[in-house]
Amino acid sequence: MSECYAIIADLPSTPEWQESMISLDVIETNSEGLASLVEIRSDGKVKEVTSRLAFEYEVEVGMTWEQKKGDMKWLIGSWSLEDLGEGKTKATYWLKADTGRMLGLLIKGPVQDKLKEWLTKDAAEGLKARAES
Repeated sequence: MSECYAIIADLPSTPEWQESMISLDVIETNSEGLASLVEIRSDGKVKEVTSRLAFEYEVEVGMTWEQKKGDMKWLIGSWSLEDLGEGKTKATYWLKADTGRMLGLLIKGPVQDKLKEWLTKDAAEGLKARAES
């Protein structure tokens, strides 16, 4: 599990393994030197989406985040890690957002469902590939 936690906690390297993330800029770090406030640009398929996110860490267990400013009306998410033994970890990625009125006009219906699927699948598959490399 330590390897998976090390990967998700290293926010600056996330664009290397999460295809939907275009860039990540660290704005503030916490007392442990981990990124606590970042600005992320993501490929929203229809429009590039920018979010300023605040992160909180639970060592070896995961992390949570909340949008403080951005294109979405609001956005929250988390990684939860569970040690399965024998060097295996179950990583659960959770993301919930409200696109708001303006972005919602561009991203709605089947497009919105496909975007949600792409963003969550991309994160989970990217973490798996990075951990196995």
